[in-house]
Amino acid sequence: MPGTARILGIESSCDETAAAVVQGGVNILSSVVASQLAHAKYGGVVPELASREHLRAIVPVVREALARADAGLEDAAAVAVTEGPGLVGSLLVGITYAKGLCFALGKPLIAVNHIEGHIHAVVMEARQSGAPVRFPALALVVSGGHTHLFEVREGFGYRLLGKTRDDAAGEAYDKVAKLLGFGYPGGPVIDRLAALGDPDAVRFTLARMKGNPADFSFSGLKTAVLRWVEANPMEEEVARRRERLRQIDHPGVEQWLALTPKRTLDLLASFQKTVIEELMRRLDAAAEQIAARTIMISGGVACNAGLRAAAARAPLPAPVLFPASDLSTDNAAMIAAAAFPKFERGEFAPLSLAAKANLALA
Repeated sequence: MPGTARILGIESSCDETAAAVVQGGVNILSSVVASQLAHAKYGGVVPELASREHLRAIVPVVREALARADAGLEDAAAVAVTEGPGLVGSLLVGITYAKGLCFALGKPLIAVNHIEGHIHAVVMEARQSGAPVRFPALALVVSGGHTHLFEVREGFGYRLLGKTRDDAAGEAYDKVAKLLGFGYPGGPVIDRLAALGDPDAVRFTLARMKGNPADFSFSGLKTAVLRWVEANPMEEEVARRRERLRQIDHPGVEQWLALTPKRTLDLLASFQKTVIEELMRRLDAAAEQIAARTIMISGGVACNAGLRAAAARAPLPAPVLFPASDLSTDNAAMIAAAAFPKFERGEFAPLSLAAKANLALA
């Protein structure tokens, strides 16, 4: 029966190797994520290293997901895998493994857009709560690689309303963190420290977009932070933080706080305030434009406490839904959930499926 079908989801678009078993597009029977910590010392994801780590992790991660779900490969009605967008080498590991499983077991293969997966993380939890998403909906997918606004129509049709023209919001966080010596990934560290600073201490200009007003831009803000750092020499402070990173892989907030003076906390708070204002301003305008009945915010930056607080207090025209933190970052449960409507419609992919680094969602 379609409503009880179990789908094995596989996600490998960047630096997380993930597998999950989801039943009926709603019930998460298991979700396993292997994060690649080896990239931290390089200040960002190294594509070749990511591919090699996926090769090491893919088999044990899938086996663990099946074991936690008390299921075997034969119990999966289909195998869903991320087709793109993402790093080609990383995507290829998941796709090749999924195709091998489908060929050996005679199971259908379902190709899923990674961005659609993030949207379905919200949809899945809304269905679990008994209050499903109402359409038309507005979806903001915001992460290290994506900052996109979509209109989501009944039946999961999508219309792109706006996207970043340069850096994604999460990418701006990581680059600012790297500039200031906080290491990678930088978003969680900045979010925690920003709460301790004055968000009005440093004045940053909001981006003014020509053409599509729903588009985003964070490159100028990143440059403005750089100019502030150049005008307020902090080489010794940054050097102390980088030395701490060499000693400890992931320092805690207390350790960072001891190495971060008030002026830098103010800088981080002002930076975060500006990013959130950029996101919320365009979110509000787009929600009014399409008369959205539900607003969804997903992706890794959806974990940001400042963004969640801003969305909770903003007078937005529709209810705002966030996924749980473990479903905000990359995971395979969202891939399996996004695959379920395709499974019901019989939309299966051929075994010639290829990785698409720049796959669009339409």
